[in-house]
Amino acid sequence: MSDAKSPIETFLGSLSTPSPPIDAAPLLHAVWHGLRGEWERAHAIVQELEGADAAWVHGWLHRIEGDPGNAGYWYRRAGRSMGHGDTTAEGQAIAAALLGRR
Repeated sequence: MSDAKSPIETFLGSLSTPSPPIDAAPLLHAVWHGLRGEWERAHAIVQELEGADAAWVHGWLHRIEGDPGNAGYWYRRAGRSMGHGDTTAEGQAIAAALLGRR
């Protein structure tokens, strides 16, 4: 039996450290900051990125901000339905999905 942590367990465990995992992609850095409540930093990162995954994270961040209109725009660009419920759980699910693609 292995004591090795899954990528998502390692990522979530890093939330209590001073910086995101060094080997994490910039989009995961945005999610990391978003999960820590560092909205401005997360938003600054995601604004520089393109693609459906970046739009997904961007929409999630605007949900956190409380701007459903802007969030809806980004979810549509991502080709996804806007999330509902707990934004922390959604952020963790986004991180898991992104990590699963590595």
